Amino acid sequence: MRRFVLKSFAAAAVAAALGSTPALAADPVEISLYYPVAVGGAVTKTIDAMVDAFQKDVPSVKVKAVYAGTYQESIVKALTAHKSGTPPTLAVLLSTDLFTLIDENAIVPIDPLASSAQDKAWLDGFYPGFMSNSQTGGKTWGVPFQRSTIVMFWNKNLFKEAGLDPERAPETWDQMVEAAKKLTKTDANGNVTQWGVKIPSTGFAYWMFQGMTTPRDTLLMNQEGTQTYFDKPEAVQALQNWVDLSAKHNVSPRGVIEWGTTPKDFLEGKAAMVWTTTGNLANLRANASFPFGVAMLPAQKKRGSPTGGGNFYLFSKTTPEQQQAAMKFIRWATNPERAAQWSIATGYVATRPDAWKTPTMVKYLQDVPAAGVARDQLEYSVAELSTHDNQRVTKSLNDNIQAALSGDKTAEAALQDAQRDADRILRRYK
Repeated sequence: MRRFVLKSFAAAAVAAALGSTPALAADPVEISLYYPVAVGGAVTKTIDAMVDAFQKDVPSVKVKAVYAGTYQESIVKALTAHKSGTPPTLAVLLSTDLFTLIDENAIVPIDPLASSAQDKAWLDGFYPGFMSNSQTGGKTWGVPFQRSTIVMFWNKNLFKEAGLDPERAPETWDQMVEAAKKLTKTDANGNVTQWGVKIPSTGFAYWMFQGMTTPRDTLLMNQEGTQTYFDKPEAVQALQNWVDLSAKHNVSPRGVIEWGTTPKDFLEGKAAMVWTTTGNLANLRANASFPFGVAMLPAQKKRGSPTGGGNFYLFSKTTPEQQQAAMKFIRWATNPERAAQWSIATGYVATRPDAWKTPTMVKYLQDVPAAGVARDQLEYSVAELSTHDNQRVTKSLNDNIQAALSGDKTAEAALQDAQRDADRILRRYK
């Protein structure tokens, strides 16, 4: 991710340990942590360093990290383990998995385990925008950990070559389209060698889509997760705009654009602008051979992006001792200093305002002002799409978005089909 790297967790743990001498735990409580590896950068090394630092600081708890694949693979593995009677103690899963995990009786609420005044103050200290995908029914079910918003990265060298201001990103959708036209290059045979903009449409197409509907001031679901609004006129227009990038303006590839290869295409100069998670910031900082900028998503009626990323969830078929041990890890991993370290080491947004006031983060922002873009965008952010039976609902929306981008359906027909599927899937929850 960048030259910074993982030393912060180990160094902070040593510094913290200097002030106290923890008693050796004769019989540590063992807990397992399922963690999704399919996030930006070499994050497994950061997790390993964090676990090692925690165990030096809290020897009464032994953490086994299990790298469970993509977010989608991780929830399948976690629920399979839950049903077989050997669930993880703790898992980092998408914030949007909230309703699914509750419906499966797989997780327990955090509130009863955070009952002291100090615990309650800690739990109240997260950004409200991140808590909107962590709470429902008056209970807190997830603790924000690796959270994000969508941002736009731009290659300053390519902007300069195209006669654009390299220090200024497009601020509106129309400005982005016009810049992308100047940034798209073809060879003598008419083949595109450099695209103006790439917005991935695999894996999290619905999330990118929210990056277009939110600025149009339209929501895709209700707070209870029982109703979607995919075929609203503003949503249809948002998808049409996305389709037009390739079909009308020829500034983006037609069809499906892979989530995983989008940062690589940016690093290789194949795309002058890309939309992706702020969680890729550290990866790009470490590997880009050119100066780049980070910007909020282009405005339409307003600014806006969905929040994203993963929460800590505590599984139900675990002992009270394991749950208390897991809470120690959660508290440790999300205190202000470590939230700052995690943000710096990964690019994800530090989930607490007090993390941004730590000396570590203050200095980092002085060196890397772009790291504050995703945080500032929280002012305009909405909850990521989350419903009951969320994977089926989002799969239908993803499939229909891809069908529109590939030219197999109109934007209107695609979203009508997605809404029809969602109505059918969610009928039992209303």
